[in-house]
Amino acid sequence: MTPIIKLLRAAEWAQFQADGAFAGSADDLRDGYIHLSTPDQTPGTVAKYFAGEVGAVALTVDADGLADELRWEPSRGGQLFPHLYRPLRLDEVIDVRRL
Repeated sequence: MTPIIKLLRAAEWAQFQADGAFAGSADDLRDGYIHLSTPDQTPGTVAKYFAGEVGAVALTVDADGLADELRWEPSRGGQLFPHLYRPLRLDEVIDVRRL
């Protein structure tokens, strides 16, 4: 298993649970893919985009199960970040933790 993380605000997480799938945040929709992070990249993502966010969650997903729709592409600081080019399904989430 290769764990990757999706960070969501409380309202996004509630909508994801209601819908059973997550098409993306405003940033994801703008960029055309769902932004994800590796466990090592997650603290930097939290600090940059989620500082002070109340009720946010970190969802763990197994990258191995996302097949060809997951691409590793250069992003912040030239690091390769996982980007998902389709909605994330609720049944693909294997762990949920509050930030």
